[in-house]
Amino acid sequence: MTAVILAGGKGTRLAELTRLKPKPLIKIGTKPIIWHIMKIYSFYGINKFVICLGFKGNLIKKELLKYRNLEKWNINFVNTGINTMTGGRIKKVRNFVKNDKFFCVSYGDGLSDIKIDKLIKFHQKKKKAATLTAVRYKNPKGILSISQNSEVAKIKEKPIEYINGGFFILTNKIFKYLKNNKSIFEEDCLPQLSKIKQLNAYKHNGFWACMDTMREKIEINNIWKKKKALWKVW
Repeated sequence: MTAVILAGGKGTRLAELTRLKPKPLIKIGTKPIIWHIMKIYSFYGINKFVICLGFKGNLIKKELLKYRNLEKWNINFVNTGINTMTGGRIKKVRNFVKNDKFFCVSYGDGLSDIKIDKLIKFHQKKKKAATLTAVRYKNPKGILSISQNSEVAKIKEKPIEYINGGFFILTNKIFKYLKNNKSIFEEDCLPQLSKIKQLNAYKHNGFWACMDTMREKIEINNIWKKKKALWKVW
């Protein structure tokens, strides 16, 4: 199988760090976060990677080539453009997965103790065009349910919700919903697949973290330093 990693974004919410390096290269411990993600896949026997490059992609390529003699990885680097959206990036690597019955896709900033083998079996059983991983997320803010006459009908204070946690399994059927560089995978492709009942959600109730802000970067590093990194399955 192939794992496609979206590593081309500018990481604007971490601008204080991403001015000099792309977000996938921000370190957790002594290794960049993209290395951690690839180690998760490698643990489950997936060593073929397609890295979607964009912003400062040459730095990502240079860093990952350091591991070519240390890991079993077979890596294809694809320059998908600096301003290309997520769907456009996936579309540009179609030729690298055209012979795969299905393939994995992950963001370059998410960590989890998800069992990739169980995710794959779930996808195979459901036989849909795509499977996303739904993770439990504690919304830090309350949610109001407001009626038509402006009455507050319900208040949910810091509710636990399921959100898209990445770690997708996709088939080649998804490419017809990705039109061009401006296609946003989460806004264009996934809603259409949901509408035609070709999108499943694999519920993961274990550890998940996204390094989207400086606070999250610090939290993940603290977990690593305390040797409580549940994503470290290797």
